[in-house]
Amino acid sequence: MDNRIIQKRGRYFTDEEKHLIIQEYLSCGRTKQEIWFKYTGMNDHGHLLQWMRYLGYLSPTNSIRPNFTSNTDVMAKNKKQASSLESDDLLFENLQLKRRVSELENQLKGAEMKAIAFSAMIDIAEKEFKIPIKKKFNTKP
Repeated sequence: MDNRIIQKRGRYFTDEEKHLIIQEYLSCGRTKQEIWFKYTGMNDHGHLLQWMRYLGYLSPTNSIRPNFTSNTDVMAKNKKQASSLESDDLLFENLQLKRRVSELENQLKGAEMKAIAFSAMIDIAEKEFKIPIKKKFNTKP
């Protein structure tokens, strides 16, 4: 295999440049797409991964299964943390709902007292001023 790989824009990378790019990817914590875009200005379609395999950064015996089994403990911890966070969120939401219910109950009591006060005022005004204020039902216009 040639030491150069042709890119779409005619850019060639030597093995040394490939090593430097891969080292930057492994050390800086950026994504493969970001690194590839930095050097080529195009989207990565697996080229960086191909280089890593070709240059020996990833052995052909590496498989997804060992990484998956080693990550199960981390995933279990994350699930426990997530469930505890969810339960905390549910408790907080429950508390907020209870507060909202009590506020609405207080508003309802206030509205009921206001309705009673208005009704009493209308009754008093009808008696004192002898003016019919309330609508009479069953009357013809």
